Amino acid sequence: MTTQTDHIEISMLISRFFRALDERKFEGDWARSYFTDDVRTVTPIGSSDGIEAMEDTKEALGRYARTQHIASDVLVDAEPVPVRAGASWNALMTHVHHDATLQQRGKDANPLFTVGGYYEAELRRTGQGWRISHMSVRAVWTTGEPPVLPPEIQPTQAA
Repeated sequence: MTTQTDHIEISMLISRFFRALDERKFEGDWARSYFTDDVRTVTPIGSSDGIEAMEDTKEALGRYARTQHIASDVLVDAEPVPVRAGASWNALMTHVHHDATLQQRGKDANPLFTVGGYYEAELRRTGQGWRISHMSVRAVWTTGEPPVLPPEIQPTQAA
């Protein structure tokens, strides 16, 4: 059974992570504030393993001028002696394209690429508090056009 404290700590971790993305706070060992060293992430454009792979997140956000990530309805399920937990939450992710992208696409280009979906995560309690050890995002709907991806990145197909 999840304690109220576990739910609050995990919800705050998620909120702080989303805020760090939007404020582009990637100083020092930023990823270790949210993730375990062996983290695995799964997104519509691929999977990454290990804390070093979180550099992919910085690169992905750099494709946009600004972003806003909103998390809601966080559900947490922790073990009776909480060492591990699962969490899921709805997310609305708004991405503002760079001016250069809009110029390239023409005068009627939509400045926004918006994604509605949800996240699922597994977490572990560490000496520094709860950390995400596995996180996946599933896009349910999108509006606008995504950025042009480099040729080496191919989006995964939804099942």
